[in-house]
Order: sequence, then C-alpha cells, then structure tokens
Amino acid sequence: MEIDPMASVEETDEVKQNAANSSLNTYVAITVALLATFIGICKVKDDNICQAMQQAQADKLDHWSFYQARNIREDIAQSTLEEIQLSAGPSPSPELNAAIKRYEARNAEQSAKKEELKQQAEADQATYESLNYRDDQFDLSDASIALAISLLAVTALTHKRWLFWIAVVPTSYGVVMGFAGLLGWHIHPDALMKLLS
Repeated sequence: MEIDPMASVEETDEVKQNAANSSLNTYVAITVALLATFIGICKVKDDNICQAMQQAQADKLDHWSFYQARNIREDIAQSTLEEIQLSAGPSPSPELNAAIKRYEARNAEQSAKKEELKQQAEADQATYESLNYRDDQFDLSDASIALAISLLAVTALTHKRWLFWIAVVPTSYGVVMGFAGLLGWHIHPDALMKLLS
C-alpha cells in the first residue's frame, strides 16, 4: 500500500486546523458563558434600581401634588385673612382680632408645610437622577455585551481569530460599565448618553 505524502500533509494540516478551531470555539463558549452570567448579575441590580427610580418618581409626584394642595390652602387662608381685615375696619372687635390671628397662623403654617414639601419633591428628583445615572451605566453595559456576544457568534461561525480580539473591545467596555453600575463608580459618558437619549 502506497502512502501519498501530499495526502498526509493535507490530513495533518486539517487536523491542526480542526484543533485550532476547536480551541477558538472553546474560548468563545467560555467568554459567552461568563458574559451571560455577568449580564444576569447586572440585570438583578438594574431591575432593583429601576424599581427605586419608579418609587422616587411616584414620591416626587405625590410631594408636588401635596405642595399644590398646600398652595391652594395658603391662598384660601390669605384671601380669608384679607377679607376679615377689610371688613374689620380701623378698630376690629375681639372676635375679628382672634380670627385675624388664627388665619395669620394658618397662612404661616401652610407656607411652612408647602416649603417642606417642595424640598422633599426636589430631594426625590435628585434621588431619581442619581439612580438614572447608574441605570445608564447598566444600559451601556447591556448594549456593549450584546454587541460582543454578536461578534463572538460570528467568530464561532467563521473561525476568524481576529474577530475574537475585536469582540474583546466591547466586552471590556461592557464589563467596566457593569462594574461601574454595581459598585457606584463615577464613569458616565455624558455625550454618548445624550446622543442615545
């Protein structure tokens, strides 16, 4: 039986290529599994942040509604006070003096409570913006990792090792942004977020 040296070389090259492809597919599979796990962890935290954002938004709306109610009460108390003062004339009776003092106190009380509600509503807005900052980080992480997984899928199909290294770029960015969201790092590409908003 004759052995064709060219066939042996081709078989050896094919075995080497299959081993290289298998090795690349292993790296791709491990990378995708790690990224999927990381996305899962980030998603839990992001969902909790979204719930807190909704609560902050609801609190803000409640506080502004109560603020408006206090504003109306203050206006009514002020109008009533002015009517009593106008009807009292130059020398009001003791009953009118008591009513004037009562409405002055009510007016001051409504004004103070209104200011307190305004501060609470503004604090709720600040909380919302702080949480939104972190939500943006998770959004960028999700988008970057989705891009990386797409590139890794193409890498697995084409067996192009250079595509794997291109996929490392969005992978790295996605992981950094994910950790920024998880750990509260102050990394936020404002220009990019304005473009995407």
